[in-house]
Amino acid sequence: MSDTTVLACRNISKIFKDSVRHIPILDELDFTLEAGERVAILGPSGSGKSTLLHILGGLDNPTSGEVLINGEAVHTLKERERCRLRNSKLGFVYQFHHLLPEFSAIENVAMPLRIGGVTLSEAKQKAQHILSEVGLAERLTHRLSQLSGGERQRVAIARALVSEPAIVLADEPTGNLDPQTAEQVYDSMLALNTKQQTSLVIVTHDITLAKRMDRILTLKEGKLVSDN
Repeated sequence: MSDTTVLACRNISKIFKDSVRHIPILDELDFTLEAGERVAILGPSGSGKSTLLHILGGLDNPTSGEVLINGEAVHTLKERERCRLRNSKLGFVYQFHHLLPEFSAIENVAMPLRIGGVTLSEAKQKAQHILSEVGLAERLTHRLSQLSGGERQRVAIARALVSEPAIVLADEPTGNLDPQTAEQVYDSMLALNTKQQTSLVIVTHDITLAKRMDRILTLKEGKLVSDN
């Protein structure tokens, strides 16, 4: 693992078990991600893309193998330490934004900072700045019901990046948006990636988005295969 490697998977396998069958999803998968790198992961539905993303983010455990984030083995950590690592090193963006409807845009974006112990005034200052970066300077106090789908997703991107994490993991971040809105969301996400030098791993079916990444990988038979 090089000095610039921010994430490394070693021999990751995942097997789902029920009372009758063992279903292999990931098969001794290896993967490395460098600082500032942008990687798209393609693959058919059911191939294990979301499962892989959850394992990379410490939200699920592999059956075997290990994930290292900045050299720290994620799945050997106790849950409290794993939460600390997720809050400080990782940002997450999903197809459905998972924002809290009772809070405003700025309050949603400030939340990871508040959880991390940042004062309210500093958290709101940083949240305001990054919302301005994604074109939402006039929407700070708006609640979700007052925002369009594309605006909500840009709030979600701002929330993922407000802590300046080492890595952002995105699962179909524009999957429920029309092409024009999706393009605006891509632009916001990639501009922040460039500015912050945050690494991106994006699971997507969108070839247009995938082609804007540094690398395109396809999940086939439990392994990642380069398309470049």
